[in-house]
Amino acid sequence: MSFQTLGLGAELLRALSEAGYAEPTPIQAQAIPLVLEGRDLLAAAQTGTGKTAAFVLPILHRLASGHGHSPRALILVPTRELAAQVAESVDTYGRHLRLRSAVIFGGVGINPQIERLRRGVDLIVATPGRLLDHAKQRTVDLSGIETLVLDEADRMLDMGFIHDIRRLIGILPRQRQTLLFSATFSDPIRALAHNLLKQPATVEVTPRNTTAVQIAQRVHPVDKARKSALIAHLVHAGDWHQVLVFTRTKHGANRLADQLARAGIQTAAIHGNKSQNARTKALADFKSGQVRLLVATDIAARGIDIDRLPYVINHELPNVPEDYVHRIGRTGRAGSCGEAISLVSLDERPLLRDIQRLLRCDIPSSVIAGFEPGSAPLAGEQQTHPSPPRGRRPGQHPSPRSASDSVPGQRPRRSGNGRRPI
Repeated sequence: MSFQTLGLGAELLRALSEAGYAEPTPIQAQAIPLVLEGRDLLAAAQTGTGKTAAFVLPILHRLASGHGHSPRALILVPTRELAAQVAESVDTYGRHLRLRSAVIFGGVGINPQIERLRRGVDLIVATPGRLLDHAKQRTVDLSGIETLVLDEADRMLDMGFIHDIRRLIGILPRQRQTLLFSATFSDPIRALAHNLLKQPATVEVTPRNTTAVQIAQRVHPVDKARKSALIAHLVHAGDWHQVLVFTRTKHGANRLADQLARAGIQTAAIHGNKSQNARTKALADFKSGQVRLLVATDIAARGIDIDRLPYVINHELPNVPEDYVHRIGRTGRAGSCGEAISLVSLDERPLLRDIQRLLRCDIPSSVIAGFEPGSAPLAGEQQTHPSPPRGRRPGQHPSPRSASDSVPGQRPRRSGNGRRPI
């Protein structure tokens, strides 16, 4: 199948050809015709499957048929980073269309956004909190919205945006097309879809809670105090570049980044306490290779897409097993190979059991020579003594996340032919 068979306009096909894309991914092949028909859609797709283009391309096609001063399409996303990446996709695929778009998120000045909206736009990409601020100030007119997209809806629910979303839904026209994209069809997502969608078509391209077969997973047992030293050893010994490391907390991310920098590894941290400029710079430096290792919290890393990202390391296992699937899904996308390494201390074994139960398989485990649990530190090795999360036992699920690690206000991966699926 080619994009030509999906019914997209000549301008979009030209942009796709110029970007080097010839064949749609499964989610695109299934979703694009349905969106072009005007159907509501409930789609389950992990990041890295090309889901962004699955809704951006048909929306641009439909918007190209007319123009107005008020926006006609609205794409809601959970984080600043995803908003910027979706907006970049809009610019890439719509480069030959006379369409205007705006990206709206918090953490930056609101006045330039107000001016952009005042000049008139056809499409808005936004995070719920900042868009609601505009609505309250009457600086955005949502009365002409024809298509609404909720991207990564499961994460928006996790991050506590449901109330903002409901307020925004109340402002939108009742007669509209609604597209809901989620990594999984959890019960809360199905409930949300029942309230928002009208006789939706359903597309599911990835089985629930599965990991890509091209991701090589492994576990390295190690003492908690020696985890940062083991990461430094693996990176130096394997000459690894572009390594994404997950920690549970923002403070833990900062601490680990400092330790790895002292070990001679160019490292940056990204989390909700970082300014938008700092987060943007860290991502850009990581993508360009100036930063070799990026330490991130779960929410800050949601939606991050790095071309051919080869390595993901779990410095600590997540408390929620499903987050393991999201974490390691940063690598091994769309036919590319990747490695996911988890450093597991004794107290994390219950968490590992929960993850393996979810995946319905055992993850291969091997001890790294010199880092055997209980062995003495190597000469000159820096040790750390991270404290466990307060008030939570290993294996106990956390209370619902607050949005504090994200800020209201995150694109797909190279395939085997070296091109990014869109």
